[in-house]
Amino acid sequence: MRFEAILFDMDGLLVDSEPVWHEVETELIEACGYRYAEEVRELGVGLRVDEFAAVLQAHYPKLGDSPAAIEHAITERMLQLPAERIQARPGAEAIIRYAVDKDLPRAIASSSSQVIIEHFVGMLGWDAWLPRRYSAEYVPRGKPAPDIYLRAAGQLGIRPERCLALEDSRAGTMAAMAAGMTCFTVPDLSHSTLDDFAHLNPHVFRSLNEALNEMIDKRLFA
Repeated sequence: MRFEAILFDMDGLLVDSEPVWHEVETELIEACGYRYAEEVRELGVGLRVDEFAAVLQAHYPKLGDSPAAIEHAITERMLQLPAERIQARPGAEAIIRYAVDKDLPRAIASSSSQVIIEHFVGMLGWDAWLPRRYSAEYVPRGKPAPDIYLRAAGQLGIRPERCLALEDSRAGTMAAMAAGMTCFTVPDLSHSTLDDFAHLNPHVFRSLNEALNEMIDKRLFA
């Protein structure tokens, strides 16, 4: 099959930010006297920040009097990070440039809030390359529901089955596939392994460069 558009997740896929999110969450949780359990962290990978904030409040009630308060505290800490902490993942710029050079319809479809998306994209200088940036905060359900991918496809005017999505997490992979898209999963090894996706998605790659080579070799875009 050939595709007409490409949709990118952001955190853990294009941006090496998952360890930074984890660090910020850990600092906040430990400041309240808790230990951040790995099983709690795993519950949040790929989720919308407000939905994960509700998970955190359920496990660590002293973090804030509402999920909104916890989300605000996490977001503010992320926005205050020095620029050098936010780095592109290996191969990210190459795969974005491929989409730009072929003039493909393209967008970010992220679980992060719009303010975080704009902040990261601006810091990395990708504003012109990725002018369409969609946050799951504006759809009824976050990943693994398909809502954000359906919205992004709708905004591009491309049928979901003609879109190729790129993801790093289980929640994101499930969201893209539930939207009827083919998904290339490039696991972020800070929280996942390749084996985690063995029974979920047949299209799993070790790197963005490997995924890009597949697109070129198979001529997935006209």
